[in-house]
Amino acid sequence: MVEKRIDELIKIINEADYHYHTLDNPTITDQEYDKYLRELFDLEEEHPELVREDSPTQHAGGKIIDGFVKVEHKIPMMSLSDVFSESELLDFDEQVKKKVANPQYVCELKIDGLSVSLLYENGKLVRAATRGDGTIGEDITHNAKTIKSIPLKLKEKIDIEVRGEIFMNKKTLEEVNSERIKNKEQPLQNCRNAAAGSIRQLDSKVAAKRKLDNFIYHLPNPSDYGLKTHHDAIEYMKKLGFKTNPNNKLVNTMKEVLDFIEEKGSIRESLPYDIDGIVIKVNDIASQEKLGFTARYPKWAVAYKFPAKEVLTKLTDIIFTVGRTGQITPNAVLEPVIVAGSTISRATLHNEDYVVAKDLKIGDIVSIRKAGDVIPEVVERKLERRTGLEKDFEMIDTCPMCGSHLEKKEGQVDYFCLNAECPARKIEGLIHFASRDAMNIDGLGERIIEDFFNFGFIKKISDIYKLENHRKDLITLEGYGDKSVANLLDAIDDSKDNSLEKLIFGLGIPHVGAKTAKILASNFKMLENLISKTEEELVNIPDIGVIIAKSVTSYFSNIENQKEVERLKNFGINMNYLGKEIKENENFKDKSFVLTGTLTKYSREEAKELIESLGGKTIDSVSKKTSVVIVGEKPGSKYEKAKQLGIDIWSEDDFTSKIQ
Repeated sequence: MVEKRIDELIKIINEADYHYHTLDNPTITDQEYDKYLRELFDLEEEHPELVREDSPTQHAGGKIIDGFVKVEHKIPMMSLSDVFSESELLDFDEQVKKKVANPQYVCELKIDGLSVSLLYENGKLVRAATRGDGTIGEDITHNAKTIKSIPLKLKEKIDIEVRGEIFMNKKTLEEVNSERIKNKEQPLQNCRNAAAGSIRQLDSKVAAKRKLDNFIYHLPNPSDYGLKTHHDAIEYMKKLGFKTNPNNKLVNTMKEVLDFIEEKGSIRESLPYDIDGIVIKVNDIASQEKLGFTARYPKWAVAYKFPAKEVLTKLTDIIFTVGRTGQITPNAVLEPVIVAGSTISRATLHNEDYVVAKDLKIGDIVSIRKAGDVIPEVVERKLERRTGLEKDFEMIDTCPMCGSHLEKKEGQVDYFCLNAECPARKIEGLIHFASRDAMNIDGLGERIIEDFFNFGFIKKISDIYKLENHRKDLITLEGYGDKSVANLLDAIDDSKDNSLEKLIFGLGIPHVGAKTAKILASNFKMLENLISKTEEELVNIPDIGVIIAKSVTSYFSNIENQKEVERLKNFGINMNYLGKEIKENENFKDKSFVLTGTLTKYSREEAKELIESLGGKTIDSVSKKTSVVIVGEKPGSKYEKAKQLGIDIWSEDDFTSKIQ
């Protein structure tokens, strides 16, 4: 029977993939593997109605999408705080020990790739997404399915989300570049960029040819599966069929951490993939919960970054750029040089004092590195290489764009162009408004904004929402067409529905970052409420100081800014905070809840959001401080512990009735 043979082949090939890609222990020869795969391809081609979602043929690619869909991470994908020295690691250890006695750590290689979230329902892969900004990522399922180390079907029929890193091996990069050179295409510069570019292909056949790989390193909610340590979570994920890194190590002291860093740093170049550091995590899950999070990072983990690699090149010029606030920044123009796999031709020199302190002259030979392996940085000039032909650095006194006289504010190191009509300031302000952390307008990047500004289509923020009037003009521009213009205008229209904090941040009010914007939005709910507040009223808000309060009131007292806000309002831009509102319910107010088992009416995240919206909070482990344990189908050890401690236990029906 054909269906039975297809089932047999899928089982054989999936097992072979697991042993080869995950366990690095092949169980059949390449010839056998190819034979089975060919047979499966042929049978599925003859009987397309029998093609299964978890068939290994789906790894081969072939799906083409129109664009990347935005997806929300129910549990935010936070990045890690970076440390660069032994002393910073010891400081981290000291902070941990203030709350956790004798912590164990897990040391992991920090793979230089692209973070990914994999979501499974009933054991089947249903979604893969990039990190994005940590809250909103992009759906890359069509490409993730081409990666053979990402299982399409798990060894257990469970709902689970895991996180890891998609990367390209060094050998694969060589093979890809060899092929590209043959085809007279530009070679890919490094493994990380190659992986990121591959995973963002609309045609999954391209991604499939790139032979990407994957390591899984994180389970966001281990307590839900009865796991008590990060190490146990890694082993559990491996048991389910995920590929985990064999170099992970459980250690008991910071000396062992430092020894691990030294050991892996010494073999870094010989590894088959790129790493840019070592991740150190507190092993015990309850201790992680006790340590908690900052606004951006977990307090129970850090990423130690290897010392940056330095190379020499020539400083051919120093030019000046103007930021959206008018700040003038000197920038090094360099003879192009490859640093850690990327071609570098520019690097920021920050301000006049920075250049003077480093004694930089035009024509110097300088050492360049990528700070944290990311941002190009001029380390020092090589005094012994000077010829006498170098030119002294001179700080400008007029704006390079509009010619206005520059001013240096008292007590600050930076010079500013104070001309509000300066084209450079306007362009930078427009770029900021459209950026991901602000209004997040897809397709409206730096180059396009600069072009549109120069063409006269956009001169101020509100002009973005008038681009529809220029549709015919836009379509005639080189590189544009009906579809790309339609997509851009749709993205602009979509941005009108953003929550208030995005708009506040996008306006570019000095000293108001993304976090401060959210604090203001959540406290005042509507923009008109914020606009009407005095400095004294603003400083009464937690985390809002005098400088921010002055900046906000100054911004909204400006007549031109008031007019611009009114124009945005008339274009239909949302002026209200759309975040979760807390409607206190006595059944939930100030109580802590633990969820265990499978709920039928709500997903776990929906239940958590409901609890929090009613004034409660959710925690992962049961203790004497737990108020209620909500029990679904097939509850685990949390249910038993709740009974032992005499904690209130609600069924799902109880939970539903309490919400009413």
